[in-house]
Amino acid sequence: MIHMELNKRQTEILEIVKADGPITGEQIAERLNLARATIRPDLAILTMAGYLDARPRVGYFYSGKKPTQSVMDGMIGMKVGDFQSIPVVVNENVTVYDAICQMFLDDVGTLFVVDKNSFLTGVLSRKDLLRTSLGNSELDKIPVHVIMTRMPNITYCKKQDSLIQVAKKMIDQQIDSLPVIYAKEEGLEVVGRITKTNITRAFLSLAEEHEL
Repeated sequence: MIHMELNKRQTEILEIVKADGPITGEQIAERLNLARATIRPDLAILTMAGYLDARPRVGYFYSGKKPTQSVMDGMIGMKVGDFQSIPVVVNENVTVYDAICQMFLDDVGTLFVVDKNSFLTGVLSRKDLLRTSLGNSELDKIPVHVIMTRMPNITYCKKQDSLIQVAKKMIDQQIDSLPVIYAKEEGLEVVGRITKTNITRAFLSLAEEHEL
């Protein structure tokens, strides 16, 4: 279990909610003679840590859960399919030069490479393209399939996977983006991408859900 030190105001808020919850943020602020905006960060921290729970139009109440249990429950329920982005895909026969242009036009850090049947065959990172570009003047003649990372060395995920599991994969593999695939008999179809930004935005949305 993660232990968290509460400051004086957070402790006071917790005692008020324990005694009189459910209670709104405005009512808590009045008890403390503070503005609602002043205690908003404290309420978000207490809610995310699992000390408090909140319901729209009802108020805050003491959750009775262990610290971090509420936020973990929310994270475990988050699935890739709810937060994925549109994938940026290139054919395995395009040149390194064209791939570089595509990457900058779409402002992404990873390109997913597919064959003529649109099935995943490789992944291209900025590092791959940079490494090839250094000292090489014939980028318009090198196809990306020569430099890409190939199966089975590609880490991918599916729509139904938990964001927690995917975040762990990305940290373990030290990568910034994963293809979201749909497995068919003929191969893996790329249906999305999940990035560190997607995951960060998803976890931050947990705090927003508790804003009253």
